Amino acid sequence: MADTINVGLVGYKFMGKAHSNGYRQVAHFFPDVKLRPVLHTLCGRDAEAVRAAADQFGWAEVETDWRRLVANPAIGLVDISTPGDSHAPIAIAAAANGKHIFCEKPLANTLEEARQMIAAAQSAGVVGMVNFNYRRVPAVQLAKRLIEDGRLGTIYHWRAVYLQDWIMDPNFPLVWRLQKDQAGSGTLGDLGAHIVDLARMLVGEITTITGLTETFIKQRPVLEGTTGGLGAAGGQQMGEVTVDDAALFLARFASGAVGTFEVTRFAKGRTNFNSFEINGSKGSLRFNLERMNELEVLLEDEQTDVAGFRTVLVSNGSVHPYWNAWWPAGHIIGWEHTFTHTIYDLLNGVAEGVSPAATFEDGLRCQAVLDAVERSAGSKQWVEPEY
Repeated sequence: MADTINVGLVGYKFMGKAHSNGYRQVAHFFPDVKLRPVLHTLCGRDAEAVRAAADQFGWAEVETDWRRLVANPAIGLVDISTPGDSHAPIAIAAAANGKHIFCEKPLANTLEEARQMIAAAQSAGVVGMVNFNYRRVPAVQLAKRLIEDGRLGTIYHWRAVYLQDWIMDPNFPLVWRLQKDQAGSGTLGDLGAHIVDLARMLVGEITTITGLTETFIKQRPVLEGTTGGLGAAGGQQMGEVTVDDAALFLARFASGAVGTFEVTRFAKGRTNFNSFEINGSKGSLRFNLERMNELEVLLEDEQTDVAGFRTVLVSNGSVHPYWNAWWPAGHIIGWEHTFTHTIYDLLNGVAEGVSPAATFEDGLRCQAVLDAVERSAGSKQWVEPEY
């Protein structure tokens, strides 16, 4: 049996739930994992709520102060699943205490914070990994392999969108994701980070950018018990939205390819539409997260008299990445499985002393692209990411 590592998870809501499930499932379905996670401590500020979450998700202990968690000598891996404003302080403290680090995306709220996190991890000699879970969709991994094998030829175009609609109601409250001091940016960091990371993985480094951002609803109701209200008729406290609702940008890649990116939370009818298309000299690929077990493929060397895109069901354990751990061909998997795949690679990386992709450096390079989009939106000029 593999050795174990005690995990401390900071954050217990949406991402905390997804991460907890990944830790619980990984050794059950990947028995060759080199370290088996022990769900040691779950951390959150609300003692009653974090205790209930720990009982639900299977954590042994609870903590209400992340500083005590990262200092706990029993914990070997710190998982940061909190809003962006706390990523840097938790990661830097975890590294100082010799803990390996798994951090939600985007890596930080600013480029400077990302650089500090990398320096801390490197100085401590610990593993640092960013949770870009869509890298580990089997269909995305198949796309990567086809590109690396040259099946698409020279890549000309990348076009990607990530569309949601969950904040279109003007009465939707001013949650932390809509406040720059906590979230760093809005749709750009929340959704744009994912498609930037996929673009870097599949097509390569981005060299120049021009973009725009827009905030459609500039004030929202303040949640009861929070501060920052501006006041409004009828007694409703209103607060300023300080992040983008949508971002669009053009990019040039070092390879010579060109790309388009669009992210928004104002695409009515789109709940989690993460999609990209890649066009090359010998073929094209198209992926849509809402049909995540499928990859649409057109390859020049397979064209017939009925040429066109064909849909490949990526579910064959003998040829498709990660599938050998799951079900017979055609028995599809879901969004939560991407976390299990990521944690599998994370734990093997910790065992080997190697940071798996997406590394903190990958996170920094993604952050540099997001930063460039914001700078371009402000200057209305083409800019270069500050890698």
